[in-house]
Amino acid sequence: MDLGSLTMEVARLSIWLVLLAMLFVPVEWLFSLHERRGKARWADLGYYFLNGLLPGVLLAPLLATIAVLAQKATPAFYSDWVASWPFVAKLIAGLLVSEIGAYWGHRWCHEVPFLWRFHAIHHSVEHLDWLANTRAHPLDIVFVRLCGLTPVYMLGLASTPGAAGASAADTMIPVYVTLLGTVWSFLVHANVRWRFGWLEQVAATPAFHHWHHTNGAEGRDRNYAAMFPWVDRLFGTLHLPRDAWPPVYGIDKPVRGGVSDELLHPFRRDDDVAAAPVDKAAPQERG
Repeated sequence: MDLGSLTMEVARLSIWLVLLAMLFVPVEWLFSLHERRGKARWADLGYYFLNGLLPGVLLAPLLATIAVLAQKATPAFYSDWVASWPFVAKLIAGLLVSEIGAYWGHRWCHEVPFLWRFHAIHHSVEHLDWLANTRAHPLDIVFVRLCGLTPVYMLGLASTPGAAGASAADTMIPVYVTLLGTVWSFLVHANVRWRFGWLEQVAATPAFHHWHHTNGAEGRDRNYAAMFPWVDRLFGTLHLPRDAWPPVYGIDKPVRGGVSDELLHPFRRDDDVAAAPVDKAAPQERG
């Protein structure tokens, strides 16, 4: 990425940040679930720009390789059949396939100790709001997005530019899927007390994702889906009480230090990581 492209990307992210703030700041002020954080969070802003730039750069060559391999491995009759679908059908199928892939990527981040070292940075947040969504290790984001987008390419639901029979719209399906998931992620992290009744069984809401961030015994390691709670129901990990919210957030051993310490945390030995004090009154969780 040259300096001109970088400047344009930073400008684009800055515009999105202003628009998101114009939406979520007044909403969280009017409908806050918990007391709002009043001080500026420079680390969150740093993560916002870092994760708006770096994951895409890292993913591009990986997805290009996967797309080429998928194209070579897919039988022609199957490719022709999928190509005949209307764009809307391919987009919906892409969303569903990506959701299931990302579900398992996210779940593995909780169940595989090495992956958890990266994902713990996001879960160390003890106060959820819309901007807390951005506080995550870039490699954690790359892994989960790769899990979500790989099956989209493998099933022929997206094409690379210049591929035989590929339309411009088909090449944009991964972009649309990623954009929708990103915007939705800001919503489900928001510090709002809204509940949506039966709609919560159809689409992810703040209540659904807040339970994913709990550090309490009830609800821990649940609600991995990004947008569709029925995926968690399908795999037995849904937890969504009708009238309750999590009593506590975060993890028992938060990652200490600034952004640089958090980015290096997954690569350190356990005895190189400063132990954080544990609230004995809070339910215990792995660190």
